[in-house]
Amino acid sequence: TMPKVTTKQVLAVNAPTKLSTTTTSNKKKPYDRSNGGSGNSEDQRHFGPLFNKNLGQHILKNPLVAQTIVDKAEIKPSDIVLEVGPGTGNLTVKILKQAKRVVAVEADVRLAAELTKRVLQNDDNEVVDTKKLEIINGDVIKLAKLPYFDCCISNTPYQISSPLVFKLLFNNSNENGGFRCAVLMFQREFALRLVARPPNDQLYCRLSATVQLYAKVTHVLKISKNNFKPPPKVESSVVKLVPIHPRPQIKFEEWDGLLRICFNRKNKFIRNNFLNKKVLDIMYKNYLTYKSLTNNTGGSGNDNDNSMDQDVVMDVSGIKEIVETVLKNLNYEQARANKLDIDDFLKLLNEFHKHGIHFS
Repeated sequence: TMPKVTTKQVLAVNAPTKLSTTTTSNKKKPYDRSNGGSGNSEDQRHFGPLFNKNLGQHILKNPLVAQTIVDKAEIKPSDIVLEVGPGTGNLTVKILKQAKRVVAVEADVRLAAELTKRVLQNDDNEVVDTKKLEIINGDVIKLAKLPYFDCCISNTPYQISSPLVFKLLFNNSNENGGFRCAVLMFQREFALRLVARPPNDQLYCRLSATVQLYAKVTHVLKISKNNFKPPPKVESSVVKLVPIHPRPQIKFEEWDGLLRICFNRKNKFIRNNFLNKKVLDIMYKNYLTYKSLTNNTGGSGNDNDNSMDQDVVMDVSGIKEIVETVLKNLNYEQARANKLDIDDFLKLLNEFHKHGIHFS
């Protein structure tokens, strides 16, 4: 069995490599979605001493699949690769052969030690420069700032699938226009939601529209659960994200606020969602806030906002009239969220802005 390894021991073993460490308290394990159990139940035996079920650890054991994933990233010799959840290093050793440097973020200190030992001892009989590997021991979602990277590869713990996608898309580490691509493994259903498109895909949702606003998303590979140790309960898929440059000039909170309303009942008419009393009340409060801010600054702050009369105090019924007008102008009275694409939502948001209606 693996001895208990501390973060300091990881650093000592990998002395040739400059390591960063972000330690996580043992009192609250990252990615832990259990009901407070200790993790020592009988079915934990199937994971062996090295795998922590609570961390969503499923090690990819098929070398051909691992190589295919790395190939999809199209790594350049000058690339710095961010790997999230390297585990025992089945992907890492293949990435190291192609990249300039690998920054691996691992939440489990035991696996971080195992990866370090594997590379230093050259267990794979590969010619690998150990100085090319940097290990950060910690929760990638809790990192204040991601390290610089050109592309990201991840056998993602399924519990952090959505947070990781948004962490990457909105990371503030790359000053030269962002990363080139991310090749990420997810639970099959989550992956299919990322790539779903209207009007006929039943999995199309708020997540689909938002991610596709900021990145081109493609499904590149299906992976059977038998390719993992221990095997998960579900099948997996690999997707590739290529960020859209330049980034859309849109406030995320505005976009997200609009889509939360539209997709509240995605199969119903969006008109019904907007005319819900609670939604109208929220829109009215936002209207008053925005009106107050623009009055204080002496302008609307939006060149398209040319129809809001600053001298008129509108009530909720006025918001309802604006909703009807906006939907009629766009011929969206019978539109459903699951049939609208990104351009449709952008038109809708812009039309609301013209009437002084905001969603954040």
